[in-house]
Amino acid sequence: MKTEDLTLSDSEKIGFVTNMSIMLSAGISILEIVDSLLEDVRGNQKKILETLREDLTQGKRLYSSFEKFPSVFDQVEVNIIRAAEEAGTLEVTLDDMTTYIKKEIEFKDKIKAAMAYPVLILIAFGGVLLMMLTFIIPKISQVFLRLNVVLPLPTKILIFVSNMLLTYTIPIISITAAILIFIYLLYKRQRRLLLTFIISLPLVSRLAKEMDITRFTRSLSLLLSAGIPITFALELIQNAVLKKEVSVAIGHCRDVVLSGRRLSDGLRDNKKIIPRIMIKITEAGEKSGALEKSMLDISEYMDYQVGKTLSTVTTLLEPIMLIFVGILIGGMMLSIIAPIYSLIGQVGR
Repeated sequence: MKTEDLTLSDSEKIGFVTNMSIMLSAGISILEIVDSLLEDVRGNQKKILETLREDLTQGKRLYSSFEKFPSVFDQVEVNIIRAAEEAGTLEVTLDDMTTYIKKEIEFKDKIKAAMAYPVLILIAFGGVLLMMLTFIIPKISQVFLRLNVVLPLPTKILIFVSNMLLTYTIPIISITAAILIFIYLLYKRQRRLLLTFIISLPLVSRLAKEMDITRFTRSLSLLLSAGIPITFALELIQNAVLKKEVSVAIGHCRDVVLSGRRLSDGLRDNKKIIPRIMIKITEAGEKSGALEKSMLDISEYMDYQVGKTLSTVTTLLEPIMLIFVGILIGGMMLSIIAPIYSLIGQVGR
């Protein structure tokens, strides 16, 4: 497997960075740390550490080794390590980076928790639909055919789908598997394209914008604390956000700072995207000379806002999903019951 394809789970990554931070703070050399960690790991983590050891033995910098694993360490993290190595503050920066990664993981966990309910509802609906098409509909269709009942169009469609599913089971399973594999590969290779479509959905759009602003402020705080110039930091973060409008706003802020104006001026030019409170706190941070602290405060505030928006989206999504599933299942049941009532009417006459 190529180094760029290697990945680590969230727990492995946080454990890796935390162990390095603690050992560096204890005065252990980076090469000794890698040797020590190699004794207790396996899989991708071992391959990454072996590459680190080989590079460090050849006199290369830590950040140049991290660059080989883009699926594990993004450009923001690599440049933070680079700046820390040049400034001689690697142990302090790694500690800050540990906090940063923990926040990012907590952030992703919130999203996963919010998506769990609709996914479970869809899986349950898929199971009910499959059971009806494979067990219930075939038996009922045989009764209707024997009694020569005139069937409405929805019932005919259900029987047709059921017959197709039972007659061509293996081809349908193969096609479904191929589609799922294609979607997975498309997600792996064109992840941003799929995410762009998802975040354009009505309920998700506002949430995605708040998530991008949270990531923007948190990353900027860490980059500034590591000593990276604000223009370069903004350039790095511009490629890390998902929504195009937020990326354009960050690019505009970079141009504004390059022209000699303040970051808050660039944010003020994008009032429709950037919250007013963020502009005010940024102004205060620029005046006090503690912009990185202000960015951290904003990220914590936006993290709270994301939690609120997630709660709202989940609250709205639950009844929408229930109504959607209820309509579909109710429609299926009516398609089955309608011919039975028609048959009862014929018997009565």
